[in-house]
Amino acid sequence: MGEIISKDLKKNIDTLKNIFIDCDDISYRFIDIGKDKKREACFVFSDGLIDKVLIGEYAIQLLLTLSDSGDVELNLKSSGLEKIAKESIAIPGIKEEKDLDKVVDAVLSGETAFFVDKADKALILSSRGWPTRGVGEPDTETVVRGPREGFSETLKINTTLVRRRIRDPKLKIKNIQIGRRSKTDIAIMYIEDIVSQEILKEVNGRLDKIDIDAILDSSMLEFLIEDNYLSPFPQIENTERPDTLAASLYEGRIGILVDNSPFALIVPATIGTLSQSAEDYYSRWTITTIIRWVRLIAAFLSLLAPALYIAITSFHPGLIPTVLTYYLGASRVNVPFPAVIEAYLMELTLELLRESGTRIAGPIGTTIGIVGGLIIGQAAVEAGIVSPLMIIIVAVTTIASFSLPSYEWASGFRFCRFIFMALAGILGLYGIMLGIVVLSTHFARLESFGIPFSAPYSGLGIEEGDLKDTLVKAPIQKLQLRPIFTFPKNRRRMGKR
Repeated sequence: MGEIISKDLKKNIDTLKNIFIDCDDISYRFIDIGKDKKREACFVFSDGLIDKVLIGEYAIQLLLTLSDSGDVELNLKSSGLEKIAKESIAIPGIKEEKDLDKVVDAVLSGETAFFVDKADKALILSSRGWPTRGVGEPDTETVVRGPREGFSETLKINTTLVRRRIRDPKLKIKNIQIGRRSKTDIAIMYIEDIVSQEILKEVNGRLDKIDIDAILDSSMLEFLIEDNYLSPFPQIENTERPDTLAASLYEGRIGILVDNSPFALIVPATIGTLSQSAEDYYSRWTITTIIRWVRLIAAFLSLLAPALYIAITSFHPGLIPTVLTYYLGASRVNVPFPAVIEAYLMELTLELLRESGTRIAGPIGTTIGIVGGLIIGQAAVEAGIVSPLMIIIVAVTTIASFSLPSYEWASGFRFCRFIFMALAGILGLYGIMLGIVVLSTHFARLESFGIPFSAPYSGLGIEEGDLKDTLVKAPIQKLQLRPIFTFPKNRRRMGKR
């Protein structure tokens, strides 16, 4: 409990001015209310964070009008503020507060504090109204068929987008604040009669342990609560799509929304969930099944294509058909570098192009990526620095990495690709096999909030049929049960209960 609000209005305002010293965006609006025995009052708010029309018309103007007509009745008891809240202010969200520190937090969050002389409480008026970005189409998860709505940077808008899709009183939205200085609003979302209480308890426990100055984006929160921060692979799923979050909540998972971030976090996450896309559930099951197999092939190509090229050309040319060996030898006859150096040169060049294209927004970035790749690739081949086959390998690898639906999931494969290239350059195929064993062991040991990261391939969910919505996409009529990896209270989501 912080400092208690005094009955002396001047003392309260002086205290706030000392707290908000040199904070020129904090405004104080004094008025006199009451007809016969006027009493001084003051509205305290942060200019730019409030809806001025709401406060001006439905609080200040209404109080002054009713005061002139004699309808505002004040007394020396604490019930005076209750009467004002019920009869004289037409703002939906109003609550009383005695703690001055909580009043300060409310003002900095976009609420308006209303003080009245001789009252030992303050009214907190819901008045948030800062400029916001409207609901638009998500940039990182576009679909051909499906909803076009994406999260914005405003927490209230994001929770509303999810509530529209889950009209169930069992959907719980728990609001907390994290950050000693930022006091960032966080919303924890789950469906009470589906979610596992053990996972929910683990999520709340990790959030409670966070002690940091500020949370500026959901990614910072993700890094603070994930199981293994040393792993290059994400253990928490993120999404810009409200429909993806709603579908995850229906599976018994937990969503975390962070104010000022358009990305929601979903826990727990597994290899299966990170390899799925929202469009999988809006397309026919036969097409989706083929696409998921293509993504599986893309993951292997993104990870192993350059390493296999290095290993085969440097250590195991006997594995290549004779005709292809002649062509490969002829294409590399003028290349002055070994295959591993050749591969690293092209991969690093491509990473530079990717990074520059990302940093320069709009059509210029796209132009740099396309033109730069074509010109540099052709020039490198003509100069004899790399072989034409190496250009094809790098191009296929890049396209494969873009086929993975999760950017962080694909980034983990990009990181491991360079390690596999080094192993292939030292030990050939034996090095690649060693890397696969180590990577598989890492996946087997990795967890997401106590759930095996490799589920359902690790065994959890195989007998329950989770592969019907992981390795393939069964018809929706066959997906009557929720996946087992979330240990939902109620597994049946279709048919007889």
